[in-house]
Amino acid sequence: MSHRANTTAYLLVLVPLLMAIPTVAQADLASEDTPTVTPYRPTVSTPAALSAPGWLEIEGGWITSGSGADKRQSTPYSLKLALSPDWGIRIDGEAAVAAITTDGRTQLGAGDTSFTLKRRFSITDHSAFGLEAQVGAATAKPLFQTGSGHTDYTMNGIFSSDLSDADHLDLNYAVTRFGAAALTESHEQSRWAAALSHSITGPWGMSGELSGTRQLGANQTRQFLMAASYSPSRTVAWDFGLARGLSTTSPHWSVFAGLTMLTVKLL
Repeated sequence: MSHRANTTAYLLVLVPLLMAIPTVAQADLASEDTPTVTPYRPTVSTPAALSAPGWLEIEGGWITSGSGADKRQSTPYSLKLALSPDWGIRIDGEAAVAAITTDGRTQLGAGDTSFTLKRRFSITDHSAFGLEAQVGAATAKPLFQTGSGHTDYTMNGIFSSDLSDADHLDLNYAVTRFGAAALTESHEQSRWAAALSHSITGPWGMSGELSGTRQLGANQTRQFLMAASYSPSRTVAWDFGLARGLSTTSPHWSVFAGLTMLTVKLL
């Protein structure tokens, strides 16, 4: 990647994070009546829980990944709004993507955008099911390969459980119907993920996850992810970590960092 492209990619990350500093500073003044954040990032899986009802919760970050000479950097984001403890909506995407291919070409642009309706089904005080219906819009350049280049549809089933005061489990199984696929590939792709998180002393936590995809006519992908989190207040959570591909078609490595924060009460 050229120096100019590198600088642009990093600026696209730093600007949103710097804009968040005032919110982070104010978060330290939050009272005990203020709800806590509900991070979905950085794992592939999502919990059954919704964010605080009525509050706009924002996630943002940076991720770089690569396989051989192919490199990719992006700034993923998520806008979450829970309409009630059991219903919510979400917009996910990549604000910027910088991709470099084996021939040395670099392209900058935005990634795909998805719109999700979520329903939570409580089982007990410590466990719940979740169901997400998602529509993915092809807003990315074809080079970025973040979707089929057409409208995609996904249904995601979720099971979440507090195993103890410090341990939490999230299981996801999703099926995506691609708007287009290669002649030798199925239009359907299944995705699974299992994440275990553990609260350490004070504001620190850690999580590990196994995930993968399966599609007829295409090679399976698998990866292992490890992440740490730090919550300086009820309304902000930082995260950082790495992922390692476990199959030849998965990125060899990925490194990421980001944050989740409550912003304003809309409802």
